Amino acid sequence: MKFSESLQKILPFGYLFLVVMGILKESVFYYQIGINILKYSTIMDILISPIATLTAHPIILIALILVIVFAYALPTFLSKQSHKSWVQKISGIKSKDEVSSEELSENLTNLFIKYLTIGLLAFFLGIGIGEGIGLSKKIKSNNLVYKHKLNYSSGDSEQVYLINTNSVYYFYLAKGNKAIKIAPIGAIKSIELTDNKMLK
Repeated sequence: MKFSESLQKILPFGYLFLVVMGILKESVFYYQIGINILKYSTIMDILISPIATLTAHPIILIALILVIVFAYALPTFLSKQSHKSWVQKISGIKSKDEVSSEELSENLTNLFIKYLTIGLLAFFLGIGIGEGIGLSKKIKSNNLVYKHKLNYSSGDSEQVYLINTNSVYYFYLAKGNKAIKIAPIGAIKSIELTDNKMLK
């Protein structure tokens, strides 16, 4: 089986895996600030969570590309070194003389999937844990930068630190208050980015 054919077969499972990783990342992140995010999420939020994570910052996307390249490059490198005993031990690949090219390709595809799975699991979990720890420390030390202003439908407004949003709720902290607020989107008239570094 060719690598491209095998890749086409695992793509649907790959997306399902990414969705699970997105849910895991969001759950770990919000758990650290005392929120069960699944109670506040719709099916659409869950389905787009991995895409939202990957497009949140260019560095995250670049890091993911590097993980994928590494997961692909490692089996390719191992195939060229398959005659060495240490490679045979870690990959389970016998000498090229003893196996067919199809069997070698299948072994490498399985190895690629294994490394990519481990890499993505570490990637998403790392982001969730790291962001959660960072935010909880900032909240405890009152070291937040309030870059947004929420204008409510009632006419009131307040300066806030916006944690995140989904299709139904805003998650934020008001200036001078450590309590996390969760407001339905309908209650907010508009949101202003008062401190936009990209436009300075």
